[in-house]
Amino acid sequence: MAPAISKPLLTDLVAQIGKVPSSHIRPVGDRPDLANVDNESGAGIPLIDLKKLNGPERRKVVEAIGKACESDGFFMVTNHGIPAAVVEGMLRVAREFFHLPESERLKCYSDDPNKAIRLSTSFNVRTEKVSNWRDFLRLHCYPLQSFVDQWPSNPPSFRQVVGTYATEARALALRLLEAISESLGLERSHMVAAMGRHAQHMAVNYYPPCPQPELTYGLPGHKDPNAITLLLQDGVSGLQVQRGGRWVAVNPVPNALVINIGDQMQALSNDRYKSVLHRVIVNSESERISVPTFYCPSPDAVIAPADALVDDGHPLAYRPFTYQEYYDAFWNMGLQSASCLDRFRPGGSLE
Repeated sequence: MAPAISKPLLTDLVAQIGKVPSSHIRPVGDRPDLANVDNESGAGIPLIDLKKLNGPERRKVVEAIGKACESDGFFMVTNHGIPAAVVEGMLRVAREFFHLPESERLKCYSDDPNKAIRLSTSFNVRTEKVSNWRDFLRLHCYPLQSFVDQWPSNPPSFRQVVGTYATEARALALRLLEAISESLGLERSHMVAAMGRHAQHMAVNYYPPCPQPELTYGLPGHKDPNAITLLLQDGVSGLQVQRGGRWVAVNPVPNALVINIGDQMQALSNDRYKSVLHRVIVNSESERISVPTFYCPSPDAVIAPADALVDDGHPLAYRPFTYQEYYDAFWNMGLQSASCLDRFRPGGSLE
């Protein structure tokens, strides 16, 4: 029997009423303003070729990554090492899952954000006042053997295909963390060690066509709570990043992944690197699939910058905190423009 749910999945909701319901309509002052977005390709985020990261020109690539983390908080990578067949398989089974009958998908449904594997809609249906135009499947991925048997078994190839992608994404995350450490003048292993036992989550996002995309968001402006995010997109645009007070479209580039710095990396870098506001818009023509991999500290990891990053010119920006403490505050706060990190500054309050 399918569980009782407080809000139906979007795919079923649209089929029932064919319009944006009042529960998903943003107040007039909090709508996407789709006409005021910079869509020019030259205004996009930095594109970094990782091919030379393991060669004699590593320093140049490391410097490019550091510059992007400092100035943009976002960058794209090509030659990232994840085989094309693995990427294509991930997008294929994601689409197959969201095209399953409602009764099959709802076997995974839960509105409890503490569950390691769950299908849900919007962001946090328990606390939010306005819903977002998104269904998602949340998967914990590391250690893989601890979670893979809890993943959906339909489509039949789901566990094998997604497990392969998750393993490849973790390997790339570790390479990037090493480069980020070096870019800050630290030992290559520093960030990997600072994150404790590590954790990895994945959100398989499904944004169905929206009858009135100007009234709602796929996700409103927010910053990621984790350390680093690796985003796989299909060919449909939707991601936008705030830059200089304007929203800039991050249009998909073939064979590239989008990388962004999360709040934990901002804290670990003592504010040298910035977690940046980004949002997702929807459209009336096409469904969109995206798969962000969230690479995280383990819940008990204490987040504090290296001593070398704290001096008279760079005083300690945040009090030490555990990732679990931060993550609980993030989920209770919900998606807001104000960063949850501000609550962890000296003198800040979690109230």
